[in-house]
Amino acid sequence: MVFLALTPVWVSLGDSMASANTLPLPVQFVEWVRSHGGGGFVRWTESIWYAHHPPPKGGRPAPGAIPAPVQSTTTTAPSVPQLPPPPDIVPLASPPLPGEGQWHPIGRTVEGQPAMYAAYLRPDPVHTSLVAGVVWMDPLLLRAQLYAGAQTPGTPGNWSPMAPISATAAQTLTAAFNAGFRMNASLGGFYLDGKTAVPLRNGAASFVVYANGTATVGAWGTNVTMTPQVVAVRQNLSLLVNNGAPVPGLNANDTTVWGATLGNQIYVWRSGLGVTADGALVYVGGPGLNITTLANLLVRAGAVRAMEFDINTDWVNFFSFSPPAGQAASPANGTKLLSDMVRPVSRYFGPTNRDFITMSVRATPLRSLSSGLAPSATGSSRSATGTSGTRSGTSGTRSGGASTRSPATRSG
Repeated sequence: MVFLALTPVWVSLGDSMASANTLPLPVQFVEWVRSHGGGGFVRWTESIWYAHHPPPKGGRPAPGAIPAPVQSTTTTAPSVPQLPPPPDIVPLASPPLPGEGQWHPIGRTVEGQPAMYAAYLRPDPVHTSLVAGVVWMDPLLLRAQLYAGAQTPGTPGNWSPMAPISATAAQTLTAAFNAGFRMNASLGGFYLDGKTAVPLRNGAASFVVYANGTATVGAWGTNVTMTPQVVAVRQNLSLLVNNGAPVPGLNANDTTVWGATLGNQIYVWRSGLGVTADGALVYVGGPGLNITTLANLLVRAGAVRAMEFDINTDWVNFFSFSPPAGQAASPANGTKLLSDMVRPVSRYFGPTNRDFITMSVRATPLRSLSSGLAPSATGSSRSATGTSGTRSGTSGTRSGGASTRSPATRSG
């Protein structure tokens, strides 16, 4: 009788498990439980698991986790407009390891020029065997796009775009990465395709995409607002970094604002996205991060404003794609930012419940971030460099003994 009485439960669970989805079955089961009032049980289970799997203290990263340093002194004028390349990141752990914090080009190039760089470094001075990945993305060469998932934002409808990545989009795709929490935990809204799926909240940390494909991060109603040029908004919690520093009152041991779904554990996989002073996007993802180490990494990467995206092992992922010239991105030419990211590079090429973000190579590079936009859309106009690889106001010599070089001469 109990079994028969629970028939609607079995039907709902069966439909969820049989739905077209790239999630592993155990993850689909957990998602179903969480969506049907079982969030407390999930948090309790995760608490037990994380309590028995704390991040290791001390030690050294696995061989190859931090790429070998690259030395070059040749400079070449970029052939396309682009933002000045970032300075190498000063490591948080001391002494730094060879190559730690140094940028390496990843993904497609644009007329031979890198459009994205990745750097690898240890997240803090204690968990020295762990490595976090950081990606810098040039909006003059790349277009951002928010994709809806089958269950996020959660409002039925044929969204455009919606997973999976189409064959047409794959022709220019160079990166895909996770977005934020499930909407009922995000404390924010979702806007895409001219429709508001979940109301936008004033003050919420917001990833905003404009009609010209540029994107930024800011507090809704303060740094960013709705304009005719806004094509997508994904909100998640509140700003993690503001004015180039972690927000005041950030608590490393917080388990309510920044990680309630992790069962009171604080050192877990986390990701975040920020914007630099000159408009580049920076992504951070890695294991064994608390909320302050994530904020510190984003600041070290140059973010003036940043937000936390997702948390937990199954949801943090960043994939770059380097197909031969003229060919489409695919799992065969995709690479994980970190080898221990558990989801396969095929994740976004099939149906998926969660929303995500892509970066694609522009057909024509922008000359400034305000190209094609009203001034209010970006708040400022940043010009590209066309003559050297040095950042305005600084010398080309990088700290820590790094060499002077332009993006045209970097290699992985």
